Amino acid sequence: MISRRSVLKAVFTGGAIAGLGVMMPRIALAAWNATAFETDSQDAAMDAMYDSAPAASADVNLKAPDIAENGAVVPVTVSSGLAGVKSIAVFVEGNPQPLAAQFFIPAGTKAQASCRIRMGKTSAVTAVVETASGTFSASKEVKVTIGGCGG
Repeated sequence: MISRRSVLKAVFTGGAIAGLGVMMPRIALAAWNATAFETDSQDAAMDAMYDSAPAASADVNLKAPDIAENGAVVPVTVSSGLAGVKSIAVFVEGNPQPLAAQFFIPAGTKAQASCRIRMGKTSAVTAVVETASGTFSASKEVKVTIGGCGG
């Protein structure tokens, strides 16, 4: 038999958990760089995120298809063997908002991120890896045949 006390505990516990759920998005967005995500220029987005322009590096591995059959779901994987990776970002030069994704890499973990991005048209995809010693990048031209940001 359920007692009144058990019901009250369940209600209060559920309310506390729901309250934490409402607060979690605010915590997750604490590192949100609105300027970088909202700008319409890749150079402006990079300037908002980094102190200097990223240098091309063979230590940044960008895996993306040569031809994306559907621009709405383009798989991208970025990895790096560089020491002390802080973040990985993916830019699509031809998109209305070039910054497609940014991942923060905890210390001591493997520097690798995979996602699916939207591409409005054929353009360069650039991966930028930020470390304590600077920013490094790799780029690849991806041809989009159908779909994309514009439909």
